[in-house]
Amino acid sequence: MKIDTIQYISQGNTPTIHLQNIQKVCECGGRWIQLRLKNKTPKEVLETAIKAKEICQQYSAKLIINDHVEVANVVNADGVHLGKEDMCPQVARKILGKEKIIGGTANTSQDIEKLIKKGVDYIGLGPFRHTNTKEKLSPILGIKGYKNIFFELNKKTKTTPIIAIGGIVKEDIEELKLAGIYGVATSGYLTSEIREIKTHDLTKRLDVIKEILNQKTINV
Repeated sequence: MKIDTIQYISQGNTPTIHLQNIQKVCECGGRWIQLRLKNKTPKEVLETAIKAKEICQQYSAKLIINDHVEVANVVNADGVHLGKEDMCPQVARKILGKEKIIGGTANTSQDIEKLIKKGVDYIGLGPFRHTNTKEKLSPILGIKGYKNIFFELNKKTKTTPIIAIGGIVKEDIEELKLAGIYGVATSGYLTSEIREIKTHDLTKRLDVIKEILNQKTINV
């Protein structure tokens, strides 16, 4: 299965704003949407996921549900992303089946090794820097942390895509790519809670990220 190199993690103060942001990102070319609702009831998450699924279907975008495996199963989402304290990926696989995408969160090379053994399809590695979208942050990695982790991983053969997460903006991506990441997950850079990002600018931001990630890396 194809793992997209640009992943949008939904944000907003209410489920309605999450859905509005998902609509905007899809309209502007985003094709991987992770619905990430925190501190909401299972009923609220399910209702929002149903609507998010409808939006994603209009644009042939993948819908990944954060944490809530049962919701992902009920709405027939494309997959689920599991945090370090969430359900074991192997249990989620039994519920969702082998065709669905299962991602996991990592903060160290040891975390990555464990997730690979548990059969995840991709790994979100971070946080790169502080982000307001997550309450319980693991230690911040920075570019040095990513380089150190990839140096350790390069001693072995690993093919599981690793996605950089955590407060990432355009200026970070080239150096992260050189470090070894497969792609990036972004939230506030695409749909800021502080100020509205116009449709033209949002499209341009997605295009720039894609262009940077598609550039060939030259090792010297």
